[in-house]
Amino acid sequence: MSILLTGGAGYIGSAVLERLLAAGHEVSALVRSPENAAIVEAAGATAIIGAADDAEIVRAAAGAAEGVIHLASSPAVDAVFVPAVLAAIEGRDARFVHTGGIWIYGSGDDITEESPFQPLPISGWRAEGQALVNAAPNTAIVAPGVVYGDGSGIVRGLIDAGRGIGVAPTVPLVGDGSQHWTTVHLDDITALFVLAYENRSAHGAYIGASGVNPTVRELGQAIAAAWNISGGVAPESAEASRERLGAAFADALLLDQQASGERARTELGWAPAGASVLDEISSGSYAPSLVADTAAESSV
Repeated sequence: MSILLTGGAGYIGSAVLERLLAAGHEVSALVRSPENAAIVEAAGATAIIGAADDAEIVRAAAGAAEGVIHLASSPAVDAVFVPAVLAAIEGRDARFVHTGGIWIYGSGDDITEESPFQPLPISGWRAEGQALVNAAPNTAIVAPGVVYGDGSGIVRGLIDAGRGIGVAPTVPLVGDGSQHWTTVHLDDITALFVLAYENRSAHGAYIGASGVNPTVRELGQAIAAAWNISGGVAPESAEASRERLGAAFADALLLDQQASGERARTELGWAPAGASVLDEISSGSYAPSLVADTAAESSV
């Protein structure tokens, strides 16, 4: 029997798929299109073409699997997917690892799994699904911080915004840039998903945070230095960021968040080893020539 994976053609999901296969797991990937089916099959998975918000398809696929890892999380999908999976695995020795997000905790300088939810409109929908998963046995939730690495993730947006605009381009910050983002390398968050799946005693939420929590200004300054952006960084008002990025997304990026991911380290032996986000930027892996045309999932 195989693991049922959603999001296997996406930014984080494709990396989780690679790690699961390398660990010797068989994977069935639920995808929406023949194009994504070709991607996951080329990686070594068995494709199931169908919608993650089709309860009948989800119940059948989850019922035929030894466990489920869900990365294609969204309000419409989770409302159907989570109850369908829980029904399909009830009474069976099957695991379910669900995706949460750091934004649901709001601002805080030491966010842990015990921190109260302070959801914004962009993240509040996660609460119901997480409550259902938490109440069920043999389940765990991985809540990634701001994921970076492989030239993609939210950091990509800061870089793209400062590329070649005018005579003296700048790196526009989100707000004044004083807020911290709690970050995690792509390789490290994929390792945490697999640990949460393989460790059968794992239960509840695990925040995937490296403990490196730079300010947005520090990120912008690293970008400006890496590509000699002559205008440096350009702070703006919160309202200007809301107009530029959309209110819901900007308000999430304006959160001031710091976390260490201590629970995952202590209970699961998670040991983040990826380069810090500032080192990753300085290394050139986010060079403008690597910009992709498709948006990357952030899972926050």
